[in-house]
Amino acid sequence: MENEKDEQPKHRKDHRTDAFATRFVDKTTTWQQKVSRRGTVKGEKPPPAGGHDETPIPDAPPGYTVKITFHRASSLPMADLNSLSSDPYVYSQLHTNLPSRHKQDPHMRFRTPTIRRSTDPVWNSEWIIANVPATGFKLKARIYDEDPKDHDDRLGNVHVHVNSLHENWPGIKEQQYKIKKRMGSKRAYFIRGCAAMLNRNVEMSGKLVISVEILGKTDVGDNGGRIWTVGPCAWSRHLSPMIGRLAGTKEPGQGKDGRKSERYNFQANQFQLAGPVPPALYHRYVEFKPFIAGMFTATSLRGRILNRALHHQHGRIYNYDRTTVYGSFPSPSQDMTLQFLKLVHYDHGGRIFTYVMTLDGMWRFTETGKEFGIDMLSKHTMHADVDIYIAFSGEFFVRRLKSAHKDPFDSAQETHPAAAMGGGPLHSDPSSDPAYYALYIDNDSGTYRPGAKLLPLLKEFMEKNLPGLKIVTLDCVADADKMGKLKKEQRERKKAEGNGTVVMQDDGSSMSSSDEEELEERMREFNHVEDGAPAKETKRKKVKREIKESKIGWRHDDKKQREQREASEDPNRGADEDTSERPATGELRQEGGEMVPQDRRETGCG
Repeated sequence: MENEKDEQPKHRKDHRTDAFATRFVDKTTTWQQKVSRRGTVKGEKPPPAGGHDETPIPDAPPGYTVKITFHRASSLPMADLNSLSSDPYVYSQLHTNLPSRHKQDPHMRFRTPTIRRSTDPVWNSEWIIANVPATGFKLKARIYDEDPKDHDDRLGNVHVHVNSLHENWPGIKEQQYKIKKRMGSKRAYFIRGCAAMLNRNVEMSGKLVISVEILGKTDVGDNGGRIWTVGPCAWSRHLSPMIGRLAGTKEPGQGKDGRKSERYNFQANQFQLAGPVPPALYHRYVEFKPFIAGMFTATSLRGRILNRALHHQHGRIYNYDRTTVYGSFPSPSQDMTLQFLKLVHYDHGGRIFTYVMTLDGMWRFTETGKEFGIDMLSKHTMHADVDIYIAFSGEFFVRRLKSAHKDPFDSAQETHPAAAMGGGPLHSDPSSDPAYYALYIDNDSGTYRPGAKLLPLLKEFMEKNLPGLKIVTLDCVADADKMGKLKKEQRERKKAEGNGTVVMQDDGSSMSSSDEEELEERMREFNHVEDGAPAKETKRKKVKREIKESKIGWRHDDKKQREQREASEDPNRGADEDTSERPATGELRQEGGEMVPQDRRETGCG
């Protein structure tokens, strides 16, 4: 018996070297991946790391579809001294204990529209998330004051903790949460504190009203280990006349007299697509240069500088201000497709757009292309806001079809702008049937290099979110000739209708109406001179000319009166006096070894 006891295994105490076991396994996996990427031919360089990532979604039981509503806030501080008010919005993140494919995967984010000049805003903005696990979630809501000319001031935080979810969970119904002031703007709360000292009815701490409701069990399929946004499909259009003026991009519009016109504007767009994004659409940045990894991870000095610059550019291009237009759709519909066509101006102008799609289905795009001079570090990196992992990226453009029932690549199918045909902008209103339009979308992105084999999945996802629109996918390698021909036709149309675009980095601040009028006047003057015709005198220049002429007249009258007065005081001064060498009024002359102003001798001032 004693030998049996001696042979029983004993539990060994934890040793400090055990902590390195997990780290060693991870390091071994990294080495194996590097070896697998090496070429089989001697001397062949391995491809750069990045691109399509085949890491599967971790397994997890199905969760619940949850609707979060941001109703309103009260007693917010006054962040704007001029209006003694604020322009508040809510920026929130949702955290769960679901394992992610990589720790660098971005969190779920949501932003409400901005309410102007209010310390008691009402949003009633809904956010529907699918597959929230039964273990609950943590919601971080931050209230900001929108300030386009400066950084947005934080007005406070609210944290909502839900420890568990089940089908009989009662939910949260318009519950008030006290806004934490610790991370808020000191200046804004100083003004609020002064108001509270003068008026007892003014509350120092604000409140945010939130509701949380379970809509049911989520049918996850192959997406058990992640959460995604179901809806609503919100969109926003960001305009910048200053960048548009510098870039030379114009936006078609309508004047006060009802006539169609164009004005300078640079437009950036965001469209939330209904999830889930196909799991295979998962790409990491490509390390085609040594500094790229540092730029995304902000680990080196150079990387931190580039990372900060790209974040700054993203904030300027997708800047929120009073010209930002918001909208949403409960779910994908034909109206949602028509709204997308409005954002890209249908088939007018031969526009080519650069796009990025995030892992949560946020679709960001602006008008850029190879015919434009780009003053940006990386187009797709800027659109992605330097996210390490995204779903897809590339370029796209829209064409109008002659027949809604034929394939876009049918030999008998005519498309605009390649072929001149009526029935659309600018000479007539666009068709309200999306079937007469085709979206040509590719994977032309050197930053993330999306896989060509995933284009059918992208097409299926886009057809689901843009019903009625024909989707045509192009591989930037296999379809290079076809894609090059189509884009060349787009650029020729762009060149025929206007100058090329040069996207430049600027402060992105909005312009006043007077500044816009002055720039328009200068542009009209430039066009007149360029055509060989004399520049037309504007009202502003006419007023300036009349003021200048009147000042000259006053000076001339004063000079004549002074000469008459001097002649009467000095009768010896006559017409025979030589005044050519006499210094003018205000000049110096030498008298007794001292330089004396001429005025002193003439006026008698001693």
